[in-house]
Amino acid sequence: MSSRDDILASIRANLPRLDRPLPQVPLFDSDPPASLLSAFKDNLHRMGGVFLDPPTSGDILAPLRTKIADARVVCSTVPEIVGNRDIADVGASRDLADIDFAIVRASFAVAETGSVLLSDADLHVNGVAYLAQHLIVLVDPADIVVNLHHAYRRPEFRDRHYASFHTGPSATADIEGVLIHGAQGVRSLSVLPVARAGSKLVPLKRK
Repeated sequence: MSSRDDILASIRANLPRLDRPLPQVPLFDSDPPASLLSAFKDNLHRMGGVFLDPPTSGDILAPLRTKIADARVVCSTVPEIVGNRDIADVGASRDLADIDFAIVRASFAVAETGSVLLSDADLHVNGVAYLAQHLIVLVDPADIVVNLHHAYRRPEFRDRHYASFHTGPSATADIEGVLIHGAQGVRSLSVLPVARAGSKLVPLKRK
């Protein structure tokens, strides 16, 4: 056993055995917005994200197809659309460096902040949410919670190995106060509200 293992084993053996209940934290949801979807859309825009309004009839994925029409490499982790880079064939995160669009489904979204929660179960390879040039996220309107207090009660924070809030695209303004998108992650983040019921797979041809 290494010194590291000895230290960790000692810490585990000497953890405090106190049964102290956690404090009751209010959920701050006494005055929710009339529409969680509308509130999410407004806050997503405020944080630099793009909300893709679905058509009133016809192909609900039409806005998504328009976005990726000219893309060379599309990687999809959702059943609604098949890309031309299979996430199952990705052996290392560096294999995702040439992806133009990644399409994923969020576990849930937060109306208060315009955030989406992406976990290892949603991404399959966590790096796909950061190394792609552009990220398109499907969100079921039924999976939008009112605020972060409700969000942190979700099971994803206990059941998943990885979970991260994404609030708009990557952005930095450290250099001379100029806002730059995509400096440390995706250049754009778009959200399309789509219920979890999958549609027929539509393969993409490599350009």
